[in-house]
Amino acid sequence: MATLNGRPVTPDALLTLALTNYGHFTSMRVDDQRVRGLGLHLERLVRDCRTVMGAELDPEQVRAYVRQAAGDLTGSFVVRVTVFDPAVEVGHPDRADHPGVLVTVRPAGRLPMPPLRVKSVRYERDVPAVKHTGLFGALHARRSALLDGYDDALFIGPDDRVSEGATWNVGFIDADGVVWPEADVLPGVTMALLQRSGEHRTMPVTLAEARGMHAAFATNTTIGVRALSAVDDVPMATEHPVLSQLRKAYLAVPGERL
Repeated sequence: MATLNGRPVTPDALLTLALTNYGHFTSMRVDDQRVRGLGLHLERLVRDCRTVMGAELDPEQVRAYVRQAAGDLTGSFVVRVTVFDPAVEVGHPDRADHPGVLVTVRPAGRLPMPPLRVKSVRYERDVPAVKHTGLFGALHARRSALLDGYDDALFIGPDDRVSEGATWNVGFIDADGVVWPEADVLPGVTMALLQRSGEHRTMPVTLAEARGMHAAFATNTTIGVRALSAVDDVPMATEHPVLSQLRKAYLAVPGERL
């Protein structure tokens, strides 16, 4: 199901997004018509719309569009809200100032999800603070990892420091608890919810230090807290008391009604 500004979307209306791909989005897992961190998702859309389009976005209108798309669906599913200007031309992104709201719905996987084996890849996302639709670099890195037999890519900067995954934040567990890499990364909603729920530290983490951690995990709205079973050829523990605590803390976050 897909709607644009609350109406069934037509192929012509999606041409700009397909050909120009200038916009931003958020994805949110819906469980029984509730979303963990719904307010944070809406704040992201408003903030990114100002950055990408210099325009204001009405969060309550977006919420209404999401509620309409979700309808009376039960169980768990993922709603993606993509904001773009259907009239923008590739030669004039400066004129992208009339945001349209595309809402799509897809099935959600069951939690917890199996561990990930990740390959370190030298890559930095453009404008990392924005969840934008420019995913080519991230998906190319993911493709490289998949072709080499891994499940996904872990991004490493030119300073040899870990930043994030292709579509997820990464965290680590050492002898003192939870560590988040200090780097220019997307401010993930799931990461923010976990940081609110318990003690944590943010510090630079090199690739060598990452491989020496007690455990590692990926986070985003669709996967929750997902263990990493290996970073390159170095195995990581997939069962750890702190990992269990993080999973429980995430699932205990009360969902906000759509």
